[in-house]
Amino acid sequence: MTETLRLGIAGLGTVGAGVVKILRREAGLLTARTGKKLEITAVSARSRDKDRGVPLSGYAWETDPVALASRDDVDVFVELMGGSDGPAKAATEAAIAAGKDVVTANKALLALHGQPLACAAEAGGTVLRYEAAVAGGIPVIKALTEGLAGNRITRVMGVMNGTCNYILTRMEATRQGYNALFEECGRLGYLEADPTLDVGGIDAGHKLALLASIAFGTQVDFGAVALQGIQSITLQDIDRAADMGYKIKLLGVAQMTGRGLEQRMTPCLVPVGSPLGQLDGGTNMVILEGDSVGQIVLRGAGAGEGPTASAVLSDICDIARGIRLPTFGQPAAGLEAAPPASAASPAPYYLRLTLKDKPGALAKVATALGDNGISIDRMRQYKHDDQDVPVLIVTHVTARPSLDAALAALPATGVVTGLPVALRIEDV
Repeated sequence: MTETLRLGIAGLGTVGAGVVKILRREAGLLTARTGKKLEITAVSARSRDKDRGVPLSGYAWETDPVALASRDDVDVFVELMGGSDGPAKAATEAAIAAGKDVVTANKALLALHGQPLACAAEAGGTVLRYEAAVAGGIPVIKALTEGLAGNRITRVMGVMNGTCNYILTRMEATRQGYNALFEECGRLGYLEADPTLDVGGIDAGHKLALLASIAFGTQVDFGAVALQGIQSITLQDIDRAADMGYKIKLLGVAQMTGRGLEQRMTPCLVPVGSPLGQLDGGTNMVILEGDSVGQIVLRGAGAGEGPTASAVLSDICDIARGIRLPTFGQPAAGLEAAPPASAASPAPYYLRLTLKDKPGALAKVATALGDNGISIDRMRQYKHDDQDVPVLIVTHVTARPSLDAALAALPATGVVTGLPVALRIEDV
């Protein structure tokens, strides 16, 4: 007789309903692949009467997800509620305390509480899996913990928020500004309940912190991620970057340096011909670099019912197969906190300035940059119809503190109007 793995699912939104659909539709296939019957025994959600497009009457219902996590007829607790604290955290802790394995898609929960949760799970002999928490349907967690286990990872980078990539690529394609595309994303349902989680880089920063922990064998540290959103990017920036052969992306980068662990989620310029430069729409891409494998590129749907539910099922199937790995690839009790890098690695930068149309204006800007050790690689002045002159500068490689000092000195020149825009140019 085939052994049964009993599941309790908390959260029946888009992803939760998608998981139920796959389990019902592919029951035979999943049993053939895992050797076990995967069976939902109980579910929990805020509303019992809502139509979710899938029958739920055959499952026990728990109003309280903590009660669901503690049921005797649940072997694996599947947390799909979301939120870094509250019911999601309480139910996950309850499941671990009750000796249940946990599968979650909750990047915020793990980015903020991953270390103690991982320690508790591993001390109790349970596993905590979260493939769906990073890059939707892309199996990047499995790639790092298993496929690249023989590599010393040198850098992790990627586009990990489809909403931001959609806005930036649509700005270029439709000639609409940021505000118009932000509103469009709201109408399409692409934004989180708190939109700043998307456009402010927070959602993607959670994901980067998780990948950095696995890649470099350190405690997850979201607080050390340098964050900058895309709200200040204009159509003018996109056009100017294109003139110089670049695309603008909200890019996450994590790497271990002599100055500590560098983690940043910021708008960057990438070469238009690179894999990242060719990434359009809501698609995600993660690039992993290892000392033996070199560079590998993972590309796919970063959100949505099907891709994210697929990732949840991959974790459930691994548990059914008896695959049990430490949460972050190494025993959590042995992970140490990495010192955060004091500043980003040196790089060239894109600068957009608006200058007064008067003799010597460019010379004063060049002097302010030069006084702070910044050399100009390229400079371009654009046609204008008024007294403000748009100027684009690409610097040679420089340290960000030097650039910040130069930017702080620009108002004193008396020729700069408005706020300069400075974006890093990433070597990909």
